[in-house]
Order: sequence, then structure tokens, then C-alpha cells
Amino acid sequence: MKKIALVAALAATAAAPAFAQSVTLWGRLNTTVESQKVGSADRKVVVQNNSSRLGLRGSEDLGGGLKASFSLEHGLDSDTGAVSNGGVFWGRASWVQLEGSFGAVRLGNWFPDSYFSSVDRTSNHNHDTGTSSDALFSSFGFGTRTNKVGYFSPTVGGFGFIGSVRAGEGSGPRGYDLSANYEVGGLHIAGTLARNDRFGASAARKAYGLEADYSVGPFLVTGYYQREDVDGFKSRDIGRVSAMYTVGQSEFHVNVGGTKAGGDAEFRTGGAKQYTVGYNYNLSKRTKLYGFFTKTDYNGVGVNDFSSLAAGIRHNF
Repeated sequence: MKKIALVAALAATAAAPAFAQSVTLWGRLNTTVESQKVGSADRKVVVQNNSSRLGLRGSEDLGGGLKASFSLEHGLDSDTGAVSNGGVFWGRASWVQLEGSFGAVRLGNWFPDSYFSSVDRTSNHNHDTGTSSDALFSSFGFGTRTNKVGYFSPTVGGFGFIGSVRAGEGSGPRGYDLSANYEVGGLHIAGTLARNDRFGASAARKAYGLEADYSVGPFLVTGYYQREDVDGFKSRDIGRVSAMYTVGQSEFHVNVGGTKAGGDAEFRTGGAKQYTVGYNYNLSKRTKLYGFFTKTDYNGVGVNDFSSLAAGIRHNF
């Protein structure tokens, strides 16, 4: 990361002391060349963006144990230079936060924390991005990223809690997102719950899940289970397990996931399964070369089946 220190040398007055603010410019460019196949169509070669982004974040020490912070995150397509996230410039994140010994209160737009506490930790070979991201996880919470108020508790004895609520504002559903985390040594356990209220023709949706990951020496093993309930449909069960082995600068990855029929959309007919094998070579802490093969099989809906053989570069700054 390239850190731009903006230290404000404010004129000292008797009533107002001077405080320092730091702002960081950061980003990630993550691009692959892939041989992709969709359904029965011929394979094609694609240059694929993998959630590249550019961001600004900063904080100010307010004294007395208080700190103000913010984050602005822009999604871009590294293969074309276009704005991603539906053309919204700060679509990935735009929030302001006040924190202290009480925890933190955040206002704005950010990814659901139930996602970060579960699937993001399980699909770690490529940060759950691009064509090898988890295709089965119930990600409806992404639609309730905006117009949120959230609370992040302090971590006490390894335990922490995050909760957020979304104002529908007449243009989308009201909803909430909850996650509880426990972390000690190499063990992390999380419980999550997300809900969207009914809005227009969209049914009310709820998903709750459990996640666990454990690292010992060069091994990391992770997994999650999720139950999705959609009004008017049967419940859907989703699961995924992954493993990583690290030796030197090399990482070897494998993950397998599946879901039973029961939810809405394509999962009504026969469920689906997905597996990925991957290899990462870390040239530095910021740059890696990697490759993977991923396949998603929608049981009984072959037109949606997908597979990709990919090689790429990821660079953080």
C-alpha cells in the first residue's frame, strides 16, 4: 500500500487542540486469462476481472479514546477499465464511523458482515472473487448493503458481535444482518443471520449459518453451513469446505461445495455442486501468480453448467 500521510498542522488555540489525520490510498488489481465453458456452448478464451478495486480510507484521533474513520471503495473492471458494481462509483463501500471503548457505530454502505464471517473465510484461494467465487452461497444480503446503520462491539475474551440494519427508503427492502465471532489461537467460529423483508414482488428472505476455520502449522481447514428460507419456496441447505497447505511461497488449495434443491431460481430443480482446485505462488506480500480450475454443476439444468481453467496475477498496493 502507498500511504499518503496528511498530517494537519492546525494552529493551536486555547479552546481546540490539534489532532492528526491519516489517509491511505490503496487498491487491488486482480486479472486472469481463462478458458471458459458455459453449458453446451464452445469454450472461449476470456480476460477476466476478479473484483479489482481502488480505495481511500482514513482516521483521525479525536482524543479521549475516540477515533473517527471512513472508507471509500471503487470497483473497476481491470480488463476494460470500466466502472463495475452497476456503474456506482463508490459502489463497494462508502461509510463513516465513530469508535471508542464502546465499540464502533458505522453509517453508510458496506458488504454484509455475515458474508465476511463465513463464505469469505472459506473461499480463500482467490478472496472469493471472479469465476471461482462461491456460486451457491445465498448472497441476497448484497442487495441490502446500502443505507445502513451498524454497530461493531469490542472484542472481549475472543468474542465479538456485529449488527446492522438497513432503511428501505421506499426503493428496496428493509433488512438486517448479524454475525457473532469467536477467535482464539488458530480457531475461528462464527454464527450469522441475515434477513430482507418483502418488497414489491420480491419475497421475504432469511439465511442463517455457521462457520469454522482452524489453522495449525502449514494447514488451514475451513467450512460453513447455511440454511436459506424464501417465502413461498422450500428451504435450501448450502455447505462448503476448503483446505489450504502452505510450503515456502506456494499455496495449494481445494474446496468443494453443494446445495440441495429447495430455494428459488435455478436451485428449484436439482440443486448444484461446485469444486475448485488452485495454486498460488506469492512473489511478495503484495503480488502473487496463481492458477485454478473451477466447475459448477447445476443438477438437471445443464445449460447453466460452468467451468474455467485460469491463470492470473494479483497485485495489492
